[in-house]
Amino acid sequence: MFTVEAVTGSCPFDTSYFHTLPHDQENTDLAVSKTFVTSLSAKATADSPAGEEISIFPSLPPLYKGHPEVHMRAGVMRAARLAEARQPDAEKAFLVADLGEVYRQHQRWVAALPEVQPFYAVKCNPDPYVIRLLAALGAGFDCSSNAEISNILDVGGIDPSRIIFANPCKPTSFIQNAAKMGIEMMTFDNADELYKIARVHTSEKLVIRILTDDSKSLHAFGVKFGAPLVIVPALLAKARELGLSVVGVSFHVGSGCYDPSVYSDAIKRARAVFDMGKEAGFTFNLLDIGGGFEDAFFEQAAEFITHAIDQYFPDRQDLKIIAEPGRYYVSKAFRLAANIIARRAPLVDVAEHDNRGTSDQPVAMYYINDGIFSAFNCIIFDHKTMHPYVLSLNGSFHVPESEPRGLSIIWGPTCDSIDCVSPRATLPRALQVGDWLGFDNMGAYTTSAASQFNGFEVSSVVYYTLGGAEATKVYQALSTFAASL
Repeated sequence: MFTVEAVTGSCPFDTSYFHTLPHDQENTDLAVSKTFVTSLSAKATADSPAGEEISIFPSLPPLYKGHPEVHMRAGVMRAARLAEARQPDAEKAFLVADLGEVYRQHQRWVAALPEVQPFYAVKCNPDPYVIRLLAALGAGFDCSSNAEISNILDVGGIDPSRIIFANPCKPTSFIQNAAKMGIEMMTFDNADELYKIARVHTSEKLVIRILTDDSKSLHAFGVKFGAPLVIVPALLAKARELGLSVVGVSFHVGSGCYDPSVYSDAIKRARAVFDMGKEAGFTFNLLDIGGGFEDAFFEQAAEFITHAIDQYFPDRQDLKIIAEPGRYYVSKAFRLAANIIARRAPLVDVAEHDNRGTSDQPVAMYYINDGIFSAFNCIIFDHKTMHPYVLSLNGSFHVPESEPRGLSIIWGPTCDSIDCVSPRATLPRALQVGDWLGFDNMGAYTTSAASQFNGFEVSSVVYYTLGGAEATKVYQALSTFAASL
């Protein structure tokens, strides 16, 4: 279990910041935070602003109540106490996870796409609480490797039928191991894959992955995966010849799709392949519409999908429809707090600088303790642009609007010059070493692809929150799932 050593002593932070929280959090969070500040000798308050740890799974960190912003600031105060006690790596960057946000996204999904069962893309963020919450809510899981499959099945209470091995090009040993673990659903898009499956799997339910238009996405997969429609009949014939069972069609419009209209054409192509399957002697009963779901365009995408399914699959009594969302569920659910560990600026008083903030030249360069080789790898692999904000400034969580600001550059901690988190950020000129920056939307393709380059540890989640209004429902869902194990 994750633990944090309690450290006694004074807290060097101004607690007046709690008045800046959302009004509906004022009564609860202000009381919570006063408990946190005034009872530093108790372990519960050293770990939790609420003075309460909710433990559901003995092998996992505790859960907390309250607004995520409170926990971000509580983590900063905890780091300050650890630093006073000269704890190694006291100022380590950390994340706060809001499980209430995952729950809200699932409710949006069910409301907009009630006929489509989500199979969460584990590669996006294999967080243990996210996995358990989505399992409790009835989701399936899209896995691409032995390790991801084991990660899901080791949780317990998740049947292998809730997993699709959605990697069209797998090592033979992976296929064999999947068979041993009871995984039947798996994708293919080439003849060699069929030969491998025929050799080592005996109860397969194959899904042919087809090529679709993925030009309207951040990451196009068509250059690597997907069978063009022209070769589908030959692949189905080969599967038939090898005695394999093909049960459906899958596609992927690309990760981070920003034009949801492409789902319409993809579903039209899937309909054509269903007809090809019938001609080849198969009865398809599965349609996998893949991933690519963006939070900002979700309802729009759902409208295109629903209309296309109604048009091309009007009779779907025996049809199961699934999807593979990833970033949709977790992107906004995680926030990261990073400490400014170094600073380069002119050797003059900040007050002597031009305070108008109109210069195109950076006034300072800040170095934080997370970078593109860790959680911020999403800058390279996911084309994300970071928007930092100040968590603490000179021991206070309150940053006046009148505070002079200027352009700055934010670097990661490694010795590589590619490790740039933000080449242009407008921040208060008074920022110093020891202050903290916050980053939102850090849940998708961040820590899942992080490394320990240069010996820097991967940032971890310090606080898991149950969310606001959804806290009771999240707790009930997780508790029910835990009781079933």
